[in-house]
Amino acid sequence: MFTQQSQLIGKTRREGPEEAEAISHSLLVRAGYIDQLASGIFSLLPLGYLAISNIEKIIGEEMRAIGAAEVSLPAMQPAGLWRESGRLDTMDPPLFRLEDRHGKDMVLGSTHEEVMTDLARKHIESYKDMPLACFQIQTKFRNEMRATSGLLRLREFRMKDLYSFHRDGQDLAEFYSKAQSAYENIFSRCGLKVYPVVADSGTIGGSLSNEFMTESEVGEDKVGVCPKCGYAANLEVIGEDASACPECKATLEIKTCIENAHIFQLGTTYSEKMGAMYVDEDGSKKPIMMGCYGIGIERLLATIVETHHDDKGMKWPQEISPFAVHVTPLQNTVMDAAQEIGQKIAEHVDVLIDDRDLSAGEKLAEADLLGMSTRIIVSEKTQEKGEIEVTQRADGASEMVSVDDFIGQLT
Repeated sequence: MFTQQSQLIGKTRREGPEEAEAISHSLLVRAGYIDQLASGIFSLLPLGYLAISNIEKIIGEEMRAIGAAEVSLPAMQPAGLWRESGRLDTMDPPLFRLEDRHGKDMVLGSTHEEVMTDLARKHIESYKDMPLACFQIQTKFRNEMRATSGLLRLREFRMKDLYSFHRDGQDLAEFYSKAQSAYENIFSRCGLKVYPVVADSGTIGGSLSNEFMTESEVGEDKVGVCPKCGYAANLEVIGEDASACPECKATLEIKTCIENAHIFQLGTTYSEKMGAMYVDEDGSKKPIMMGCYGIGIERLLATIVETHHDDKGMKWPQEISPFAVHVTPLQNTVMDAAQEIGQKIAEHVDVLIDDRDLSAGEKLAEADLLGMSTRIIVSEKTQEKGEIEVTQRADGASEMVSVDDFIGQLT
């Protein structure tokens, strides 16, 4: 893909929103990645959409690697399903509820356990149909009292939710372990260090759950991490005043964190209430064992920004960068040459070229703000040498190379 910067909607700003509490909120707005429509509701502009798409690509690859098939489920759901599970009036935050023109009570889904359990009871008949796992990346709605910190707490957002179905607890535990490993791969590829912690299952339910936490001063969670044995848990589980590790009694380190994912061993919580049964090998009917596994996509994007930025702007990890290469011609006299160079590189990776009539200083400052992983400078000086100047945004490392040598590094 080869894209002219002048074709992108969303202009950069010198200052972030006055109400911005998180660096990610400020930078994503300043750089023209997102636009706020209402409290907790944002539009993804082209650069934001491309970064989100790269996250979703990583997630899809890791989900398919553990045998999950992708589905797409309705956001609007009959309230009757939620009555069956007993969660219609107990969800926190409360569900968005509406009535259609036929008088039927509907909800906008904040999660999809009910819909997936309904699918399971329709399509899983015997033990031979399991294990089975399905995932989706789909819009969720949360009726938050106070949406805050830009993309970190939203009322409408995209979520990757995975659901698994099993004949017994051992099978569930084995898949749960695979899902944990897949999540660790996802976060590693996104450039994040995470703590898998013991967590409270809350209104989702089940016998066991774990959260994946990233340390950040804008996080809403407190996590106790043991430096000796590695135990980690949300303080909601071990007590807000806890100071000693429950496993080895060493002093816990208390960290402020952003929750990036939550996974659950649901067991038969939903299948028993909603009648999702299967016929076992001995002919008896048993409730299906379930697991669910969620990642908030926009929150993950914001967390990456919180941990990958400097005072100039964002510093995208290579796999998340909206464009792999940002070509920046410093003078209009080299614009044609820069276009040719960009087109050649775009045969191998996605390229953004700054084709606007701005000063060199303005272009370089905006390139730092946008934060593409690799920047290429084309100038009268580099043209005289028959080379390009390649700079890595992560560490500022710069080198002069030929276009062909640079392409050789890509392949």
